Amino acid sequence: MSLLSVTGLGKSFGGVNAVDDVSFNLEAGELLALLGPNGAGKSTLFNMVNGQLAPGSGSIRLNGRELVGMRPRDIWRLGVGRTFQIAATFNSMTVQENVQMALISRERKTFGLWRSAGSRYADEALALLDQVGMVGQAQRACGVLAYGDVKRVELAIALANRPTLLLMDEPTAGMAPQERHALMALTRRLVIEHRIGVLFTEHSMDVVFAHADRMIVLARGKLIAEGDADTIRQNPRVQEVYFGTGKTFQPHAPLPEATLSHPTQGGRAP
Repeated sequence: MSLLSVTGLGKSFGGVNAVDDVSFNLEAGELLALLGPNGAGKSTLFNMVNGQLAPGSGSIRLNGRELVGMRPRDIWRLGVGRTFQIAATFNSMTVQENVQMALISRERKTFGLWRSAGSRYADEALALLDQVGMVGQAQRACGVLAYGDVKRVELAIALANRPTLLLMDEPTAGMAPQERHALMALTRRLVIEHRIGVLFTEHSMDVVFAHADRMIVLARGKLIAEGDADTIRQNPRVQEVYFGTGKTFQPHAPLPEATLSHPTQGGRAP
């Protein structure tokens, strides 16, 4: 049984099929990259997996359990973590306190504990920070950290819930090339150690091809390609999306210019 099984997933907005009959599997210990140009449906798919959007059709199963119809916090407690394109931490709190708050939330002890919160789960928070290389900065405020370090803290926060599935939305956005690869190498190590499945979106193709085990590609809501790095590089439909031939993936059907990330002029890519 796959860790995550998505079958026939669909979502429409005002007659536009943002996600159209998408199916794929994700295994434990695997990094699966979700690719596609702007407007392909990546964020919509992410938001359906973690319960922020209700699918119009289809099934999302985690270890065989149906997630459709569940609330985001209930899905989170089943072991679905998420990081965001813009890192979300409490800037005025220390690095350690940020992780402690995630641990307190995991144990459902958020309310009525403010006086003693500073001492709760301190050791576990430090252990998580050690895993992401941030234990030495545990007492610094998040607001003074370099952006790459904030992303590491966010990863520790996501790990606080002991996820079996981690959704990472543009995990290396805003980072320098060396930082990007360091973060993804760290993620891979944690995935292997804890047998976590990772579904991530990413616009930096060097990161994707260096670290993803497999890739799936969306265009206009449809799944158009799936495979390893070589398979995706050589797929002509993927080349149409990323290199702007101005065609859809159905022969002789013109693609409306408004839907292209890079509109063509005179039939030729700029």
